[in-house]
Amino acid sequence: MRKDRNFAYLCRMDTKEQQRIVRRYYQYLKLEKACSGNTVDAYMRDLDKFLRFIKDEGKDFMEVKLEDLHNFSALMRDLGIIPSSLSRILSGVRSFYHFLVVSEVMEMNPTELLEFPKKPQHLPDVLTVEEVDAIESVIDLSEQEGQRNKAIIETLFSCGLRVSELVNLKISNMYLDDEFIKVEGKGSKQRLVPISEKAIHELNLWFMDRNLLPIPQEYQDYAFVSHRRKKPLTRVMVFLMIKGLVEKAGIKKEVSPHTFRHSFATCLLEGGANLRAIQAMLGHESIATTQIYTHIDTSHLREEILEHHPRNMK
Repeated sequence: MRKDRNFAYLCRMDTKEQQRIVRRYYQYLKLEKACSGNTVDAYMRDLDKFLRFIKDEGKDFMEVKLEDLHNFSALMRDLGIIPSSLSRILSGVRSFYHFLVVSEVMEMNPTELLEFPKKPQHLPDVLTVEEVDAIESVIDLSEQEGQRNKAIIETLFSCGLRVSELVNLKISNMYLDDEFIKVEGKGSKQRLVPISEKAIHELNLWFMDRNLLPIPQEYQDYAFVSHRRKKPLTRVMVFLMIKGLVEKAGIKKEVSPHTFRHSFATCLLEGGANLRAIQAMLGHESIATTQIYTHIDTSHLREEILEHHPRNMK
């Protein structure tokens, strides 16, 4: 069904050669770039907008000039497309032409000089170390989920994981004696992330509880499971757990699992960690994504991450 949606517009294209190129681009996103299904869908929808515009202009996408791209961008703005959405659309167009160049279909990339709309800088809420401690302090360790939830908070804060990475974290990818874990991020890309001694301590206590649960064989390798369902936690379950703890702690900020990821990065940068090192720890493909954290003073950047996160301070 996904493939049918992605290529429903191909019948509008002028030649079978154009159809073949776009199909190759689809395969490139899925296989070479290892994009998720939702990401591929988004790229193809945005490309469809551009290709329909070019066709309406009576042009072939192989003959596109910078002026055509500016006209397309202006049309999107006139239609009320907000800057962040327009940036995403133009990024998809740039990706398509990059593919044409690396595939030697075209020699020059017409999007190289294309300027993206400036987005208003939005700084996400972050938690202080004291607020993280306050959230942990309201966890009732006498409840069967208590130690698991404390281990989750510490792992999120100490490693900067996405919630999807947390719920899919495997015990076989945790090298706690060596103080690092292997994380599978977006596009199945793996990275090694240091983990603090405090997080390791909370995880080991949780694993003692976890070993008493009758977990089915197919879920044995998942680090975090539901006591009731004996299955891996879902993102929604983690979100609701954190929301309840934040309310109980009396914290008024908008806090989600992703807030701990922002807090992780902010603590590292405030402590003096290098932006490139933070990029590697977060699994950001582009340093531009990490630069949202540069509102913090970065005059004393150093290299080693473990020296600068508060959970690693001796």
